[in-house]
Amino acid sequence: MPNIVAKNLKNVELPVKFNEVEFIWEAKSNDEKLIYTKALGCEFCLVVKDRGNSYVIKCDKLTRPAKLEAVQMALEAYKQLFASDVISQATAVKKPKNLESKYIINSDELLNRLEDCEYKRIFVEIGFGSGRHLLYQAKENPEALIIGIEVYKPACLQVENLAGINRLKNIVLLNLDARLVMSLLKSNSIDRLFLHFPVPWGKSKMRRVVSPQFALECQRTLKDGGTFELRSDDRDYTDFTIGCFMDLKNANIQIFKNRFLEISSKYEDRWIRQNKDIYDVICAFYGSSDELDLDFKFEFSGLELEYIKSNFANKTIKYSDHFLHLERIYILDNGDALVRVAFGSFYRPEHRYLLISRQNTIYLFKKPLLTPENIKAHNNLEDMLKCATL
Repeated sequence: MPNIVAKNLKNVELPVKFNEVEFIWEAKSNDEKLIYTKALGCEFCLVVKDRGNSYVIKCDKLTRPAKLEAVQMALEAYKQLFASDVISQATAVKKPKNLESKYIINSDELLNRLEDCEYKRIFVEIGFGSGRHLLYQAKENPEALIIGIEVYKPACLQVENLAGINRLKNIVLLNLDARLVMSLLKSNSIDRLFLHFPVPWGKSKMRRVVSPQFALECQRTLKDGGTFELRSDDRDYTDFTIGCFMDLKNANIQIFKNRFLEISSKYEDRWIRQNKDIYDVICAFYGSSDELDLDFKFEFSGLELEYIKSNFANKTIKYSDHFLHLERIYILDNGDALVRVAFGSFYRPEHRYLLISRQNTIYLFKKPLLTPENIKAHNNLEDMLKCATL
């Protein structure tokens, strides 16, 4: 991550602009402060941490923009305006590439695509890796929209390149946690859902894609007759998955061992050469599910700035299906407060900043994703900030 380490910082009044970078305001909290920054059309925060004998300046990870060039430009501008006696620097300002991705989209773009989808069927693959199976499905099913979800950015870039080389038009890619994306999909909208060779996480099952909640989401999002298809070399993960899906109503489960498929991953090829067993679990769902009622604005009312500033404390509350964590409070020069929070599902937590003024309270940069757990957490957050036992 790009950063600068400086021995001293100059006092410069905000807002201030340097070339194409704007520093709007800063918010302080003990040994660190956040600087609200604009660069290359992006809005984010730089964070300055006081180490006693030096200052470390880098991008705040909660607000980090997709354009790394924006961060690099902001750090260089901050150094020129504020830093003196620079000890070390790990930045490299590059000319921004004016390239738009044809395949990698965000969650909002996905919802827009699905709202006016011209494809007859929709397939989703979670953790597509090298993309062999994803690309195969796109070639074999030109009438279907193939949605690939992968948390590893280099894999998304590699598959984007391969999709372009093969001139495939029915692929979209999301560099997101699949558990988040599943919550955004409409009920009864997906035909096939693939999960091939997920990381087993044998010692940390909470990190697995599959869970009882995930099984319910599969049932909700799949059409009548739609299928969830697991392929794994891990027997424990396979048994765990069967257990999660076994108690669902109107579900038909088939289990296969060493079933031949037309396409295989490079890891699967290696395991077959090692005579390792491969397991398939195919769960078909029948009937229809109710649509989620997610008409919610994520707005606040009745919060008192001075009360929150006086009573704020780091606090975590766990509920049956979600949690809420008040992490830290920052104070702006004008007296407003910036509160860092984490909340939502245990499997897919959200991290956000609240900007609290005397007039109103808003989520800075972006509102939470519209999921049932986030709605509950927001309501509890509002109550907690009003409560006399902060």
